[in-house]
Amino acid sequence: MNGPVAARPDPALAGEILGASVLLERAPGIARLPLGGTLVDESLRTFLVRAADGRERRIPKAGLEGTIFLGGRELPLRGDSLELRPEDRTQRLAWGDRRRRS
Repeated sequence: MNGPVAARPDPALAGEILGASVLLERAPGIARLPLGGTLVDESLRTFLVRAADGRERRIPKAGLEGTIFLGGRELPLRGDSLELRPEDRTQRLAWGDRRRRS
């Protein structure tokens, strides 16, 4: 065997996720967990989360595990599987990264 196969993210994560509530249960470099809040920004390698106390924390996606509450559903949030540019997320998650070949 080549090791565990990473679970594919739910296609619901291909849409807009900013403004969604999150509960981060594992995040390297973050001392106080779990951390709950609202996802306010995203980059290639980080999420910006506004915690209940109003403070914003930039959280690396690498190694992050938690839950995102999106459209009335609780979805697993695995930062490693979302380490891509936000504008690429729709194509890669919704369409399975099928690329056109000439």
